[in-house]
Amino acid sequence: MLDTLLDGSFMPHGHCLLWRWDLLFLHVSGDALTFVAYSLIPLALIKLVRKRDDLQFNGIFLLFAAFIAFCGITHFMGLINIWHGYYFIEGTFKFITGLVSITTAIVLYALIPRILQFPSAKTLSQRNHELQQTRKELEEINHTLEEKIKERTEQLFIEANTDYLTALSNRRAILTQLENEVEKFKRYQRPCSVLMLDVDFFKNINDTYGHQVGDDILILIAKSISSTCRAADHTGRYGGEEFLVVLPETPNHEALDLAERIRKNISELEGNVKSPLTVSIGIASLSMQNDVDLHTLIKQADDAVYKAKELGRNRVVSG
Repeated sequence: MLDTLLDGSFMPHGHCLLWRWDLLFLHVSGDALTFVAYSLIPLALIKLVRKRDDLQFNGIFLLFAAFIAFCGITHFMGLINIWHGYYFIEGTFKFITGLVSITTAIVLYALIPRILQFPSAKTLSQRNHELQQTRKELEEINHTLEEKIKERTEQLFIEANTDYLTALSNRRAILTQLENEVEKFKRYQRPCSVLMLDVDFFKNINDTYGHQVGDDILILIAKSISSTCRAADHTGRYGGEEFLVVLPETPNHEALDLAERIRKNISELEGNVKSPLTVSIGIASLSMQNDVDLHTLIKQADDAVYKAKELGRNRVVSG
């Protein structure tokens, strides 16, 4: 039987073609090109499977490769049988090709529901567009949140550094400003002065007219101080009825002039009290001879305030 398969004694296919060169050319070239193509396609599929480990249907790709390879072999045998009659071998390969083909078809039909789950190019494009829109919306929301956080942070910073009653800097904030100026003086020897203001007879105002009137007086005085000072000056409520003014780049004689203007403007205010409003102001200045210290500077200004009160109040004293 094996000898019969391999001896090639059957009539060659060339007799069917009448050995005409044009028929031979068409069949030989057609089978040869098809065989070459069917040989290259399986190699491409195998290479694809080996390069891509994320493919879900590796077995199907290999089955297609086998199907195409056997198709190529049948064309190759058809090419040989033009001159040698190996029809049993060709038939065997055709039979195997048929089995592989029907198996491939069955498996492919079984895979159709899963394949249909894969989105089309149009669907992918639409989803990509939707994702871009969602991303844009998220970016806008994120930008809005960042702006709100920034605004809230600034608001919290202002609240943490602002006196709730007078809207001036609170004690911590004004002392921080003064400390910065002291550091500038240490580094660059730039002049700086500080004013300590104390409202005269403020306890009597509270006792006589009530704390609400006292608060109104403090607000009125705070506005007068702010409107008199320069834009570069820092004003704050030091505590109770005491105010602190930090004057950058200001030597002692200029601080005296400003303090007098503040005192004069406050004395001209009209509050809801019968007695005039007055303040006692103490001045302390940084100079080349100063032993620079924040607390010492505050004490000098505070001592000057007490001296102003001892001298009759409603006056300016330099420490």
